[in-house]
Amino acid sequence: MRTDSETTRFNALLQENQLLLRKVAGMYAYTETDRLDLIQDISLQLWRAFPSYDSGRRFSTWMYRIALNVAISNLRGPGNPARRPASLESLPFEVVDPSEVGVEENDRVLLLRRFIADLDPLDRALLLLYLEETRHREIAEVLGISESNVSTKLMRLKRRLRTYIVANS
Repeated sequence: MRTDSETTRFNALLQENQLLLRKVAGMYAYTETDRLDLIQDISLQLWRAFPSYDSGRRFSTWMYRIALNVAISNLRGPGNPARRPASLESLPFEVVDPSEVGVEENDRVLLLRRFIADLDPLDRALLLLYLEETRHREIAEVLGISESNVSTKLMRLKRRLRTYIVANS
């Protein structure tokens, strides 16, 4: 049984990092219902694992690792086919209002959405962490790969994105 102080501490850390949960859910679930379910699943797993959290480490790194593992397992789980969007409208990103940005920028956003939707779960996680401006060392820790592997994978991912943009522009 957990103490009230542990529960309070967990809730405070979860609250401070709720944006992280929404971002992970947005990358791996395509409907609002699926995103909310995934956030709940991640939160439950975080609660279960909280006794093993080492407070000498960054909470967000620990949280990312668990959140990404739950999200990827959710994609692969029985009865949960890879949740690919049926159409571009169901992608997990804010719709860009064309009046707010130029048509060229809007086209780029749509192209990036399509690219991300086709990534495998590990590359999606890598891109999410990279776009969050996470240091390579922390990405390596979250994904359980070496820093040099992070650099190599990012270089390849950027190359794939450039090729994709050229081919689809």
